[in-house]
Amino acid sequence: MLPRANDRDAILRALRRSPVVLLVGARQTGKTTLARTLVEPSSENYFDAEDPIDLARLDDPMLALRHLTGLVVIDEVQRRPDLFPSLRVLADREDSPAHFLVLGSASPTALRQSAESLAGRVEVLELGGLSLHDVGIESSDRLWLRGGFPRSLLAADEESSQSWRRNYVRTLAVRDLRDFGLGLPPSTIERFLALLAHYHGQLWNSAEPARVLGISDTTVRRYIDALQDALLVRVLQPWHANIDKRQVRSPKVYLRDSGLAHTLLGIDSWTDLVRHPRIGATWEGMVIEECVRQATPGSHPYFWRTSNGAELDLLLVHGDRRIGIEVKRADSPRMTPSMRHAMTDLELDELVVYYPGPRSYRLADQVRVEPISSLA
Repeated sequence: MLPRANDRDAILRALRRSPVVLLVGARQTGKTTLARTLVEPSSENYFDAEDPIDLARLDDPMLALRHLTGLVVIDEVQRRPDLFPSLRVLADREDSPAHFLVLGSASPTALRQSAESLAGRVEVLELGGLSLHDVGIESSDRLWLRGGFPRSLLAADEESSQSWRRNYVRTLAVRDLRDFGLGLPPSTIERFLALLAHYHGQLWNSAEPARVLGISDTTVRRYIDALQDALLVRVLQPWHANIDKRQVRSPKVYLRDSGLAHTLLGIDSWTDLVRHPRIGATWEGMVIEECVRQATPGSHPYFWRTSNGAELDLLLVHGDRRIGIEVKRADSPRMTPSMRHAMTDLELDELVVYYPGPRSYRLADQVRVEPISSLA
């Protein structure tokens, strides 16, 4: 197990601010493991809503929870969304003796219930897979190939890692994604995920997947929304600056985990990866995901592209501050016309170019090149 110090500290800070913290994330990102570093699973303060014994304890939530003090963990809360009204009552007690860490697999039901019942009392945190900060730069290639799901990344060998990811995709198609409204046959859902992998890092147009799968554009758009809710896909919307240029208005899609992208693309090994035509796209996706996760809280991610070919991989907007990010899998990135257009047209405060090399250097006053090791 890796310590995940950043994520643990973020949870503890949120618990100091709010009586209830809802920790959401895709299945198998390590929410339970992280929570168990805060509360022992054998403690009476730990509830697992998939454990029949704990479910019986929660039959009367007020009786089970009101006498507890300190930190209380409730895992897999999407199985018991009826708990949220009780948590509201407990959170409103004067000098409340307990704080609640509630874990959910990005269930829309859980999020909706928390918003309705716990408005003003809950802070929602998102837990992704293991990051460069968790594994260190020396393991960056393994993180890229295997992705950040702990059981995939920490598997004993490549075959075990690949087997875990194949089973994960199958479980998503057969069971998990149905909670998010994906009612197609499992084989069709797997084909849909494979199509997404081929669009990874590209502009998204619902018409082509709809034609291939024999479903409507509306259904495709609904499924993309569901995969965003499941925290498996990141859809970057285009930034529409008020400038006199035609700009692309289609979003870009990324599978948030590079390991899942590789499995869906049929990439089974490092040799397969370095020979694959999508190698640049999956590396770009990994770096963009790291940047978004490490961005200042409250930042909004976009991309930018004009019809004449100028583009920016990632634009982070926080208030009136704009940071541009380019991802270049090259030995020594240089200033490009696109970078100049982005600096001028978007009025960027700074442009950072991430690359796999070893050192930092300046391209211009507000443009710097950074190795991805700086993200670790």
